[in-house]
Amino acid sequence: MTNRPSFETFKEKALQNGEVKAQYEALKPIFALKKQMIKARLDAKLSQEDVAILLHTQKSTISRLESPNSKSLPNLSTLMEYAKAVGFHLEITLTKNHLAL
Repeated sequence: MTNRPSFETFKEKALQNGEVKAQYEALKPIFALKKQMIKARLDAKLSQEDVAILLHTQKSTISRLESPNSKSLPNLSTLMEYAKAVGFHLEITLTKNHLAL
């Protein structure tokens, strides 16, 4: 039986690669948004199926919308509709990028 590294060990090693780290950092806001979406839905005591019904779509669509592995990003109106369905509203802010370009 092989001893596989934990996810945290794997992640720590992967992030030592500058290119991987840059991609990871670029995706942080998306991961954070998706975590907030799931938390809002759970706080509203709604299942993915419940939200799908409210948005007149399929559960699989909501699952993809919340998935950090999804290849596509939802558009702004979809995010606004999702937020409204779970009893929230969407706020978007721009912040100064402090990284050198």
